[in-house]
Amino acid sequence: MTQGGAARRTVLGAAVLAAGGSALGLGATPAAAAGGSGEQENQGGRGDRGGYRDLPYPTVIGHRGASGYRPEHTLGSYQLALDLGADVVEQDLVPTRDGHLVCRHENEIGGTTDVADHPEFASRRTTKSVDGVPVTGWFTEDFTLAELKTLRAKERIPALRQRNTLYDGRWEVPTFEEVLRWADREGRRRGKRVWLHVETKHPSYFRALGLGLEEPLAKLLRRYGRDRRDSAVFLQSFEPSSMQRLARLVSSPRVVLLAAATTRPWDFEQAGDPRTVADLVTPEGLKWISGFAQGLGPTLDLIIPRDSGGKLGTPTTLVRDAHACGLVLHPWTARNENNFLPADFRKGTDPAAYGDVFGAYRRYFEQGIDGIFTDNPDTGLLAAEAFRPGRRPVNH
Repeated sequence: MTQGGAARRTVLGAAVLAAGGSALGLGATPAAAAGGSGEQENQGGRGDRGGYRDLPYPTVIGHRGASGYRPEHTLGSYQLALDLGADVVEQDLVPTRDGHLVCRHENEIGGTTDVADHPEFASRRTTKSVDGVPVTGWFTEDFTLAELKTLRAKERIPALRQRNTLYDGRWEVPTFEEVLRWADREGRRRGKRVWLHVETKHPSYFRALGLGLEEPLAKLLRRYGRDRRDSAVFLQSFEPSSMQRLARLVSSPRVVLLAAATTRPWDFEQAGDPRTVADLVTPEGLKWISGFAQGLGPTLDLIIPRDSGGKLGTPTTLVRDAHACGLVLHPWTARNENNFLPADFRKGTDPAAYGDVFGAYRRYFEQGIDGIFTDNPDTGLLAAEAFRPGRRPVNH
């Protein structure tokens, strides 16, 4: 099956119907790759070893899978993202008490699992400071993997995505190794590698607990042949030092995530580094990032800020400046619901209703971004196909 054209749209249409008819985030020399079980065997069997610049453009990244349709970070969500046409599928990693890496958006799991319904774990509800923010709930680092496997995943935002609650309890919390095995199986079945976008969550927080993320992640990447420069994986973090550390362990492509311009990465806070995100998106800051990373994952508001009324304003020069430093851009996150859309693309007053998401995609793709994270991969793919392969964005 080709990446675009009529065949791709036919498969996409079938997938949408199957989903129920819904349409529509110290420069170091990279370590030399060694060991691993080999991508040629594990990731499709065809030996296609193209790197990240050979991905379809713009690249559609399934944010936590297809989280607009299934509870996030479940094998069901990841599978649907692939079936709907996502080019890359995202995982967020947090550790268990016994050091296993599992896929959750946060280490607090009260909102994404049924842990509150388990009386045997009631006493583990507590309040912690995570990256300087007090959080109350249940935390993966207080559970062994065996205990975590007794829980089931549920929809994180049921008020906006009531239909997703139909799937509450259908899937357990997956380990990252289980996802790697799933990706290998899917790669062999589909005859092409399955790309992953893997985030280390709160790496400084976990390192202080003796549960550093980078070393066990690198070990798994080597074991499954995803530790090379042309491996079908992106590594990402909101803490640049996590990407610097991984650059010393594996050669896999790395992406620095960026939140609002006024914020500071937590590792900067701890190290006393005064730079904010606004400093990192300057040409000087981007050049620094390009010393240890290949990409940038900015919030969409860093591409086109919103005005005081929530409408899209004047685009920044971030895309042009990042490309000048050789960085690809994968901003986050496109969603179909009015609640998440810029004000000028909302329809009606229901926050859970779908707005003019295609209009919003068009504005972002016109800036020349290389890809986009989306909760709705089918919608993202249809929007991206207007820019594949003949049209080129205005700033690229």
